[in-house]
Amino acid sequence: MNERGLQSPPMKEARWIAAISVGFALVASHPRADAQTTLPRTEELQGGRWVAVDTASASTRPTSDPTLTRAEELIDTRYFSRAFSLVVDWLRANPSHPLRDRGLLLAADALYGYGDRIRAFYYLDELMDEHPESPLFPTALDRQFQIADAFLNGYKSRFVGLPIVGREDEAIEMLYRIQQRSPGSPLAEKALLRTANYYYESADYDLASDAFGAYVQRYPRSPLVPQVRLRQAFANLAQFRGLRFDATPVIDARAQLTSIIADYPELAQEQNLQDIMQRIDGTFARKLYVVADFYRRTDAHLGAVYTYRFLINAYPDSPEAQLAKADLNRMPTWALESPPPGKGPIGLPSTQPSASAE
Repeated sequence: MNERGLQSPPMKEARWIAAISVGFALVASHPRADAQTTLPRTEELQGGRWVAVDTASASTRPTSDPTLTRAEELIDTRYFSRAFSLVVDWLRANPSHPLRDRGLLLAADALYGYGDRIRAFYYLDELMDEHPESPLFPTALDRQFQIADAFLNGYKSRFVGLPIVGREDEAIEMLYRIQQRSPGSPLAEKALLRTANYYYESADYDLASDAFGAYVQRYPRSPLVPQVRLRQAFANLAQFRGLRFDATPVIDARAQLTSIIADYPELAQEQNLQDIMQRIDGTFARKLYVVADFYRRTDAHLGAVYTYRFLINAYPDSPEAQLAKADLNRMPTWALESPPPGKGPIGLPSTQPSASAE
C-alpha cells in the first residue's frame, strides 16, 4: 500500500527546539518507552471516510503471497471452484495475515465467477466489516453494486444447478446497504438512482416517486436532477387509476410538471410537456363532470350545481364545460340561487357543499 506522510511545519523558535531535544533524550533513556507514539501517521480517504494509518506499519505490509497469486491465476483461467477452495483454506490458516483483505476479495471473485453471487456479496461484506482501512474497500463496494445491478437486470441464482431464482428484493437491500456504507459518495448516489429506476421500470410507481424524491433532496446539484424530477412526475401520473378514483396523483403530477416547465424550458419543449399538461387538464375536466353527474343522479343538486360551475370556470374551452352548461339549465331554480364557487386554481375543488344542506 502506498502511503503519503504528513510533515509538520518547521519549528523556528528556540524554546520548541529545546523542548524537542529534551523529549528525545527522555525517550532514548527509557528502554520501555512505547514505540507506537513515535510512528509517523497519516490519514487517507477509504470507503467514503478518513482513516488514520500508520505509515511505518504500512511499509512492512507484504505485497504478495504465493497462494493468493495462484488463486488469482485460477480465477483468470476460470477455474473458479478450485480457486475458491484454495483461498478458503488459506483464510482459515491465516486469520491475522496482513493480506487477509485480498484473500476475502479473491474468494468473492471466485464465487462471483462461479455464479454464487449472494455468497460473494457476504465475503465482500466481511472484507469491509473487518478491514475498513483496507485500500480494497472501494473495490469491494463497487463489486457489491455490480452484484445488485446484475440481479435487477435479471440475473438468477442457482437452484439444483439451474439459474432460476430471482433476487430482486435482495438486490434492493444490497443497494440500501451500499448507501449506508458510503453516504454521500458517488456510488451511494448511483445506488439510490438505480433503485428508483428499478421501481419505475417495474411499475411500482409509488415507490419510484418516493425514491426519485429522495434523490432530488439528497443530491440537489446533480446534473441528473431535471430528468429525475421529470420521472417523478411521470411516476405520479401513472398512479392515476381512472376518473372514478382518487385524483391526488395526477394533481401532484401537474404541479411537478408546472415547476419543471418553469425551471427547464428546453427540457419541457423537448418532452412536449405542454401537450401532457393539456391532457391532464382534460382529465381534470372529465373527472369534474363525472363527480357533478353523480351528484345530479343522486339528487344532491347543490353539489351538482357547485361542481358544474367550478368546471365551467376552470376549463371553459373543454367539451365537458359545454355539457355542464346544458345540465345547469335543467337544475332546480332554488339550487341555481346558491353562491357560485370562487375563482380558484386549476384542478379539483377542495370543498363542496354537503348534500345534507339540501
